[in-house]
Amino acid sequence: MSLIKPKNDQLNPRTTTYEFMGPPGALLVTVGVPLMTYLLYFGCSESAGACPPSYVFSPSLLAARVQETITDRQWWASLWDTEAALIYLAWYAFCVVAWAILPGDWVEGLTMRNGQKKKYKINGTPHSVYYTNVSSTHCLCLTAFSTFLLTLGITTGYIIRYGPESFTFLYDKWLGFVTASLIMSIVQAVAVYAGSYREGALLATGGNSGNPIYDFFIGRELNPSIGSFDIKSFNELRPGLILWVLIDISMVCVQAARRGGWENVTWSMWLVLVFQSFYVADGLYNEPAIFTTMDITTDGFGFMLAAGDITWVPFVYSLQARYLVFRPVELNIASTVGILAVNALGYWIFRDANGEKNDFRNGKNPKNLTYMTTERGTKLLTSGWWGRSRHPNYFGDLLMAVAWSLPTGFETPITYFYVTYFAVLLIHRQRRDDENCEKKYGKDWEKYKQLVPYRIIPYVY
Repeated sequence: MSLIKPKNDQLNPRTTTYEFMGPPGALLVTVGVPLMTYLLYFGCSESAGACPPSYVFSPSLLAARVQETITDRQWWASLWDTEAALIYLAWYAFCVVAWAILPGDWVEGLTMRNGQKKKYKINGTPHSVYYTNVSSTHCLCLTAFSTFLLTLGITTGYIIRYGPESFTFLYDKWLGFVTASLIMSIVQAVAVYAGSYREGALLATGGNSGNPIYDFFIGRELNPSIGSFDIKSFNELRPGLILWVLIDISMVCVQAARRGGWENVTWSMWLVLVFQSFYVADGLYNEPAIFTTMDITTDGFGFMLAAGDITWVPFVYSLQARYLVFRPVELNIASTVGILAVNALGYWIFRDANGEKNDFRNGKNPKNLTYMTTERGTKLLTSGWWGRSRHPNYFGDLLMAVAWSLPTGFETPITYFYVTYFAVLLIHRQRRDDENCEKKYGKDWEKYKQLVPYRIIPYVY
């Protein structure tokens, strides 16, 4: 018997450690994500009595309502809406067509462990930005941002022509759109999992456990593609993120239609729309930054990312705007200014911290930041934002999340679900990153942690 392992086993080693508590946890999240998406609607909607806090503090009451609901045949029938499904399918197709026809450059991502570099199409705005990979810098334009601008242009023209009442269908057919997006995510997850067994597929190091439940959830193949169309990066940037903004716009339209015009839309609703739209626009404008994230470089594409990108993001992150439709909150000037300040502070920390990191990666150090050099030759920042904590950008993200929820007031904690969820998500990502860095840098990482002891929030965590 030969002791030499096949080449494919060396390229795609078996996963030996689990995340999310292994297959049971993966199954729980696979079932829990759709369930929670629906639960946030049925527990926080006009029919539920505007997010009654009693559900939060009384699990037995919530369980009784869930049991009563799921035994109702009309409830099951209400989850499907043929028109909503067709509209959603058309929306996804529009995003694919926009990716294909809008002009843009093809750029290389980071070097993968098979020695190859995957190419991504980036096209969009008429200005140029800089994208840096391991070996070179390219001047290019952005695809996702141009798709965003095109979508906003078409949507604005449609609303101007037909009035706000014409764009309330995302609110009116909410359940149908949720179901359609879930079906899309399941179909994609099944397809890429089956396709990962073809010869030559590059698998994710964390998704090749051999357990189908776990690998289906976490993502078995690293970069599933159809020709030059990369499914993972496409889903990360386009259909879910842009739909999130369209949902917020639809919520503004519903409030305008109900309250007798745009001038009667509450400041709380405008704040949510502006904050979240700006966040999405900023992410799409800085599109190239995604190619160095763990989602692209490390994680496989499975149900976790599929459902997260195209169901969870648009239909859960827009909870505040949907709440303000049926529970308008009037803000005074002081409250409005205060909320604006919280969001501005969060964005400044988020963007300035990322700017320091990107400048340093590109060989620039305009702030003369200090750093330590590891045995591998890698330089780690030890001053500036990155000297205050190991993930200062996460702190900025959390502050913005709080600012998005503050316009809903304090009548119910349900509208702060996003803040709680996002904190858990960022802590999980931070711990994953620490584990990877510990493996990568060894003793140097322990030295670095002594220099930068705080994980996300200075002097707190």
